[in-house]
Amino acid sequence: MPTVALGSDHAGFQLKEVVKGHLGDLGVKVIDFGTHDASTSVDYPRYCAPAARAVVAKKADFAIVFGGSGQGEQLAANKVKGVRAALCYNELSARLARQHNDANVLSLGARLLGTELAIAIVDAFLGSSFDGGRHSRRVEMLSKLESGEDIDEVTA
Repeated sequence: MPTVALGSDHAGFQLKEVVKGHLGDLGVKVIDFGTHDASTSVDYPRYCAPAARAVVAKKADFAIVFGGSGQGEQLAANKVKGVRAALCYNELSARLARQHNDANVLSLGARLLGTELAIAIVDAFLGSSFDGGRHSRRVEMLSKLESGEDIDEVTA
C-alpha cells in the first residue's frame, strides 16, 4: 500500500477528512499536513507545499491537496521541484494524469466535486500507473524545463 501525504486549506478540510477516512479504510498510510479545521481561514501554500515536499523526499508515494477549486493548491504543489500535480475533475482525467504525465500529486476542488466523485477520482489516480514509452520523453522535457534547461522548442 502506498503512503499518501495530504494538505488542504479551510475550504478543502471536510473533503480531506472524508478522503483520509477512505484511505484509512483501504489500509493506506496517511501523513496529514493539515489544516486541521474548517473554521479558520488559512493560506493553502503552507499546507500543500509540505505535502508535495513529502513526495519529493520519498516520505510519501503520492500527495493529495484540497481547496475550494483545487487551482491554487495545484499551483502551490507544482512550485516544488520534482512535483507533477494534476487538478482532476473526473476519473478519466485522474487516470490519464498518472498514465501519461506520471503525476505524483492530485489536486481536488471541494466546492466543485461531490464526495462520491472525489473518492472515485482518488481511487482512479492511486489505481493507475505511468505508461512510460513515448510519455517518458515528455515527462523528461518537463523536468528539463523545471531545471531551466533548454528543450527543442518550436518557434512561431
